[in-house]
Amino acid sequence: MDIRELDASDDLDALLDLSGRAFGPRAPAQLPGWYAEAQSVIAGRRWLGVFDGPRLTAAARYHVMRQCWQGRWQPMAGVASVMVAPEDRGRGTGRALMTAMLELIAARGYQISVLYPATSAIYRSVGWEIAGVQNQVRFPARSVRALAGPDPVLTSPAAGSGAAGSGAAGARRCHPGDTAAVLAVLGDAHQALRDSGPAIRDQDTVQGWLADRDRYCYLAADGFLSYRWRNGNDEIAVDRLVAVSATTTRALWGIVASHSSIADTVLACVGPADPVGWLTREPDVEPASRYQWMLRVVDAPGAIAERGFPAGAEVTAALELADPARPGNEGRWTLEVSGGKAVLTQGGTAPVGGAPLIAGPRGFAALYAGTPVATLRRAGLASGGTAATDAALDTAFAASPFLHDYF
Repeated sequence: MDIRELDASDDLDALLDLSGRAFGPRAPAQLPGWYAEAQSVIAGRRWLGVFDGPRLTAAARYHVMRQCWQGRWQPMAGVASVMVAPEDRGRGTGRALMTAMLELIAARGYQISVLYPATSAIYRSVGWEIAGVQNQVRFPARSVRALAGPDPVLTSPAAGSGAAGSGAAGARRCHPGDTAAVLAVLGDAHQALRDSGPAIRDQDTVQGWLADRDRYCYLAADGFLSYRWRNGNDEIAVDRLVAVSATTTRALWGIVASHSSIADTVLACVGPADPVGWLTREPDVEPASRYQWMLRVVDAPGAIAERGFPAGAEVTAALELADPARPGNEGRWTLEVSGGKAVLTQGGTAPVGGAPLIAGPRGFAALYAGTPVATLRRAGLASGGTAATDAALDTAFAASPFLHDYF
């Protein structure tokens, strides 16, 4: 088994054939875009292949991304297109591929990685674990035509009006030349909202989105909207609606609502605390789909240093980590959280009565993503520690992670 980076000399038709066998064939109209993207990823040295002699038996790639945790951003490798030829499954090929991918993204300097699992066993065997969700909700398009008004005791800029927004309230159409501005607004918005989980892509990917004639994008000073028509013109699919202020939130939903005379429903990808359910006049917002994603902590001290933490948390706790695939993560650590940041120091002394919480890579990944320690214990992903340690760690890592992207 030979595992290596794909390069320009490799046969793209063999890669396309493997993709078809793993995920199903692509429509002819999609092929030019697929070939162009594959060439770009290979040129960026982000696609691994597994070979049995000259035959390509498996492959995987990663996306260049940044992920927000409690309002702080850090680089993240989004692993995708993990595929093994049908005749080569069950032979350890997938696990070997993911082990090599872990080493590749570590060598490229990533402290964390995320993926969407078609099956979880292979990824768990290398240290990824369930961490967050991509949520979609559905509601009648008429529900956002007239939104519930603000609480009358408040004097916000939007007070006194239950409308979905007055015009576009400063929102304008986007084009590829707005790529840097879109990335800046999304970065600032998620930071201001102290979100955990949302990711932003590299400039080339976002520029491609803005150039897509079937994707309609609007940019405001503190918000961004991206949507498409779905099922002909029956439904509006909102890929991303992020806004900081009440005025911009209402204005962007107003753009969506302007289609309510044509579209019957809206399908929207939103976070668990998105205000749309508080804005509709009736309880029309219903869950439509929920996809879980997995996280892997590649470099434990680096990931902790880059992650954001609740501003009011003041925590010192001991951890005992085991991670055979990443020996640098192993050992006794002291976690110190203060002022929205944290450090993970090798060794150190725990506070009085602070026996270390013991976890492997899966337990630590889930803890990092905000999973309560009691849940980790019941899942068999953590042991040791004390009630005080559990409470301290729950306070430090508190989060409800979500992603807009599916990759």
